[in-house]
Amino acid sequence: MAGYKLKILFILLLIGLASLSAKTQSVNLKKEYGNTLVQLADVLLQHQLKEKGMPGFGALKCDYDGVLHTRASESVYPFAVAYKITGERRYLEAAIRTGNWLIQQQEQNGSWKETPEEWTGTTTDQVLMLMLAWDNIAPQFSKTEKDSWRNAIHQAVDYLHGVMTPEFASINYVATTCATLAKAGTFFNDRKYADRANELAHRTVSKMDEDGFLNGEGGRTHANKLGVDLGYSMEMSLWGLGLYAKLTGDTLVNNAVKHALKSHLYFIYPDGSLDNSWGIRSNKWTTYGGATSDGCQVLFSLYADEDPRYGAASLKNLEYLRQNILPNGLIGYGPQHEEVMDHPPCIYPTFTKAKNLAMAYELETKLSRVLAKLPTEESGWVKYFKTIDVAQLRTENFMATITSYGYKDYKAGAKSKYMYRPAGGTISALWVKDHGYLTASSVTEYSRPEPMSFPEAPGVRSLTPRIEFTDSLGYFTNLFEFDSRMEAKQAGSNRFEVSVSGELKDKNWLAAGVGYHMKYLFSDSAVVKTIRLVYHDAWPVVKIIEPIIHYKGMVFTKIDAYTVLISAGKHKFRFKLLSDNVVLNMGKDGEHYWAPYPALKAFPLELEIRPPADGFNQEIRYEILVL
Repeated sequence: MAGYKLKILFILLLIGLASLSAKTQSVNLKKEYGNTLVQLADVLLQHQLKEKGMPGFGALKCDYDGVLHTRASESVYPFAVAYKITGERRYLEAAIRTGNWLIQQQEQNGSWKETPEEWTGTTTDQVLMLMLAWDNIAPQFSKTEKDSWRNAIHQAVDYLHGVMTPEFASINYVATTCATLAKAGTFFNDRKYADRANELAHRTVSKMDEDGFLNGEGGRTHANKLGVDLGYSMEMSLWGLGLYAKLTGDTLVNNAVKHALKSHLYFIYPDGSLDNSWGIRSNKWTTYGGATSDGCQVLFSLYADEDPRYGAASLKNLEYLRQNILPNGLIGYGPQHEEVMDHPPCIYPTFTKAKNLAMAYELETKLSRVLAKLPTEESGWVKYFKTIDVAQLRTENFMATITSYGYKDYKAGAKSKYMYRPAGGTISALWVKDHGYLTASSVTEYSRPEPMSFPEAPGVRSLTPRIEFTDSLGYFTNLFEFDSRMEAKQAGSNRFEVSVSGELKDKNWLAAGVGYHMKYLFSDSAVVKTIRLVYHDAWPVVKIIEPIIHYKGMVFTKIDAYTVLISAGKHKFRFKLLSDNVVLNMGKDGEHYWAPYPALKAFPLELEIRPPADGFNQEIRYEILVL
């Protein structure tokens, strides 16, 4: 009898282990990186000028503006790694061609201008890619090419050694230069480069706050910069610091990056999208990352041994990125690029993501990794990052980011490109399980601070949910409120509450006389928004705008004066007013609700609120329900 019981227990143990094994997913990340890298290398090769003797021979030509971007020659490294993966000489030849062309564009001081602009900070990206490519292709160089490349690399790192500081550039360039100079130290066997890298790395991590968010992306105060941008941190700065630490063995910097990564992981959404909806450079947010920043795979590959969730985050974001590759092979500006843009994208997203994947491929040390669930895949939590005044929460159906991030560019004020990001307690990203973004965000007012990167988009309206009014003094909205007060808490079993208070302000951060209190109540199937307006010095007609991301096939039906039914494939949503002092307008000016970044379009639901006949308070409640 005892033997029989032992046999049964043994069988049950085997079943349990088999079940556990079935639930444990493993993947060859190196192969995944390599597959997409070669795919992107192919399209980059199609854009290379390959006819000898022609002007620009070796450069990559951009479909969007026809410019031969010097930064596009960072493709030298993706080409070199594609050659390593496939053994095909066409990638080797492409790498040598573009490297030779880049060297011809070098300024006398050793820098490269980021054509068609005058900025030279990107020299750090270009010379790092040349050094990394060298490791793979230098044996194939002629004597002349070897001397030419080595001399150009030397001039470039000397330029960076002399000029790069947080006073000279935004912090992502400083962080990248830490890796560049550390690499140069071994490349030239010269300690001065490593010493400078060490100095810059320690200055950089000194600008991290307690939650691990890195300051230094915004406008200048005196000579220095402040301001956090999660996208540039995840896709540029943190991997630069991490690679520096790997090359030098700097444990202080390495530990700072590991600490930061624990917070940053929460901004990889369950579908793999990267949430930079709230960062100060979110004007380039594409939902998969940034349009001109590199990518997060290299960062996660550096630290994949630390936590199995990092490999999972890397893969999920890569899978999401793949969904943004257009039929022509280039990476677009977001999920609906082809629907909202009538021209091809700039080549920037394609070569930046390719170089990121090339680094991730080379840094990945294992052929198989066990993957773990992301924090955002687990439901039933709310998290408040006090240093940036940003809250996140997850229920069964919803994932949301609410931002009251209060960074101000005091010197530039309303002229600053960093002051049109979502703020004031708005929900900058609202995601629904098995659907995607229900609402997202874009700049409050669209402009083209860098014409190379920002396409023309006349008349576009912000995708960000907001409160607003316009009167004789101008345009006022909670999105220009950078002093709002926010609280986040659990409000019951799997119910979470976020409360925000502030003033409706103009782009100069001046209030006109209407305050607001917003309360968001999230449950598994619904978001209830309660907005109380306080008319203390002005009594305008106020509007609440809820732009719903309008994917193909979605249908909006107004059932009655209070209710809109939204059909989206297998999903149905109900937008319902719970107050009767509101006029609901549907689709008003809908043709203007689209954005280049992120490339999305929306269907606006507009709530029109007239000031109260008596008193000074007005409360509006409405619900978004997953049916």
